[in-house]
Amino acid sequence: MPAKPNPQARVAAPWKVWLALGLVYGVWGTTYFALGIALQSMPPLWMNALRFVCAGSVMLLVGLWQGQRLPRAAEWRNAAVVGGCMVFLAMNCIGFAQKLGIGSGLMATVVTTMPMWLALWTRWGGERVPLTSWIGLALGVTGALLLALEGDFSATWLGALLAFGAPLCWSLGSYASRRLLLPAPAMASGAQWLAGGAMGMLVALWFEPFSLLANVGAVSWAAWIYLLVFGTLIALNAYLWLLQNTSAALAGSYSFVNPAVALLVGVALGGERLTGWVFAALPLIAAALACILYGGQLLRLWQRRMGQRAAAAGASCQVGSPAP
Repeated sequence: MPAKPNPQARVAAPWKVWLALGLVYGVWGTTYFALGIALQSMPPLWMNALRFVCAGSVMLLVGLWQGQRLPRAAEWRNAAVVGGCMVFLAMNCIGFAQKLGIGSGLMATVVTTMPMWLALWTRWGGERVPLTSWIGLALGVTGALLLALEGDFSATWLGALLAFGAPLCWSLGSYASRRLLLPAPAMASGAQWLAGGAMGMLVALWFEPFSLLANVGAVSWAAWIYLLVFGTLIALNAYLWLLQNTSAALAGSYSFVNPAVALLVGVALGGERLTGWVFAALPLIAAALACILYGGQLLRLWQRRMGQRAAAAGASCQVGSPAP
């Protein structure tokens, strides 16, 4: 991969960043629930393959409608790398982990490691990751761990292995999307999703008979449509935009914000109750976002204040010292 940093990063208007973050935080906070419903009667490989083949086809048509050219051969190859990691490997790892009965607590905990991996690849690739971002990521993971204490940590060894593989594959695909040459945004999304979905479809044809789709219930199809429209076409597009226009730490912050959003949705709509761990976790997550979003500004402000205090103390010593 090229060693130069992403030239488009950190130039976006703040309102666009906040809108994209709101979509990723809000929508992806509900997708694990939707995945659970879809998997009640839908085979995992077909669920993801059809979802991303449909979403990729839609985005390619959107790109053509916007006047964007079709991807060249090198761009298709790069899109296949990103789509293979994020769509084929990561999404299927999550689906099979949930199908194998991995506990919600363990799943939520493992997913929070994704921004750490992404920041690590970014640092190894030559981009600078500020100390305040590392502090924010650590606070976010700690807060998500406390939230995960409310969940179920049961798992089979295979389910746990797949769960740990999901954020690793997702982070590699996310990093690749920041560094590889890709076409215009709509075409890039379409090519990545179509390539990843096509890989999944080939594997699904081998392991899951197509006839299984005839047994999928209406509720599972409704959840699948929600995942297609909101989870992919809206939220995933927002996440890919964040990867190109913000820091890796900020783009990956969804992984420890989403459990908090899911919990608050459960309280508001599902009648769930908050416990002591939640009241400890939410401030940590808020502090994590503050460090990632405004850490540099806060650090400079603190250094300026310390400099002013040191200067004032030095002047006071000079005024109070006896004349020679």
